[in-house]
Amino acid sequence: MARTARIELRADPEREARIRTAARLANQSVSSFVLDAASERANQVLRDAATTTVPADYFDELHRALSDPPAPNPALRRAARRARQVVQA
Repeated sequence: MARTARIELRADPEREARIRTAARLANQSVSSFVLDAASERANQVLRDAATTTVPADYFDELHRALSDPPAPNPALRRAARRARQVVQA
């Protein structure tokens, strides 16, 4: 794949040396090494943002509530009628 965009960054000397050493040990250019590391971190952040984790007991209770909801009470029936009137208006 042809690379067409440029990303620049600044690093303190200690971090730069560590990155250069790691890139050399990985047999990669610094650019490839940094791009791979940044892409991997970006994928992790995007995965985490798209995932919601809840405790098992919370999930079980939510699933039960959605699968077997309680019968609507009078206030809920009135609210549903008002909502239909607004949508139909």
